[in-house]
Amino acid sequence: MSYIIEIEDLWFRYRGTKEYALKGVNMRIREGEFIVIMGPSGCGKTTLCYCLNGIIPHLIRGELRGKISVCNLNPAEHSVVEMSRYIGLVFQNPEMQLVTTSVYEEIAFALENLALPRKEIRRRVEEILTLTGLKGLENRSPFSLSGGEQQALAIASVLVLKPKVLILDEPTSQLDPWSTKLVADLIVKLRENLNMTIITIEHRMEWAAEHADRILIMDNGRIIVEGSPKDIFKTPEPVRTIGFRPPQVSEIAYRLQERGFKIPTVPITLPEAIELYEKILREGRRYGNSNN
Repeated sequence: MSYIIEIEDLWFRYRGTKEYALKGVNMRIREGEFIVIMGPSGCGKTTLCYCLNGIIPHLIRGELRGKISVCNLNPAEHSVVEMSRYIGLVFQNPEMQLVTTSVYEEIAFALENLALPRKEIRRRVEEILTLTGLKGLENRSPFSLSGGEQQALAIASVLVLKPKVLILDEPTSQLDPWSTKLVADLIVKLRENLNMTIITIEHRMEWAAEHADRILIMDNGRIIVEGSPKDIFKTPEPVRTIGFRPPQVSEIAYRLQERGFKIPTVPITLPEAIELYEKILREGRRYGNSNN
C-alpha cells in the first residue's frame, strides 16, 4: 500500500538544546486521509509539521535524524518553496502569513511569484475565493477582516497552489466561537470537496471525534496512541493518562461504566450519545442498573 507521507525513526533537537523535541517518530498517512494530531503543549506537534514542509531544517536549524518522504520527496533535500507545491502549511496566527494589501492580491501572490499567465492566475483566484467563502471580499484589506476570515484567507493563499497535503497548526485556537465555526466548517468543506490529505493540530475533542479518519496523540516527542476516533476513545486510559479530556459524551459513558452499567459501545458524537442514553433511560435493567 502506498502512502503520501512516510516518517521513519524521526528525531529532532533544536540548536542549543539538549532535549530532543521529536524522539523516534514513525508515521504513515494515506492520500485523502483526514488526520488530527493531539497532545499537550510542547509535546512536538508543531515541530513534526515543520519537518514535513522543510521549515526544519532549512529555516529552523538543529539536529535532524531519520527518514521523511512527502509525495516521494525528502523535505530536507528540497527548499520550502519547492515543497509548497506539494504541502501547504497554515500557521496558528493567520497574520503571520498575510503580506499584501487586498484579499485578491494575497491569494494571487504565490502564483505571481511562479510567473503564471495572468489569465490562469485570475481563474485560480476566482475558484479559491468561491471555495473558501471569500467571494465579494476581494478588495478588502486582509487586516480589516474578522479572525475567521483572516484564517480562511491564509488557507486560501495556500490552497491556490493546489498542494496535495494541507497542514493546519491549531487553526482555531485564537478565534472567537463564531470565527471558530467558520474555519471548522471550511475545513470540513475542503475535506468533502477536494481530494486532499489534511493534517490538523487540534484541541477540540468533539470536533476531532466527529470528523477525523484517524487521531494521533503525541506526548513527550512521541506518537503514543493512534487509531480511529472509535478506537481512541473506547476506553478512558489513553487520554486520561496524558491529562486531557475525551469528548464529553464519551466521559458520560465512562462514568456510567464505573457505576455498573454495561455500555455496549462508547459514543463519540452527540447523535450516537442521544440514541444510547435514551435507551439506557428507558431500559435501565437491560444495561445492568436495577434502579432505572
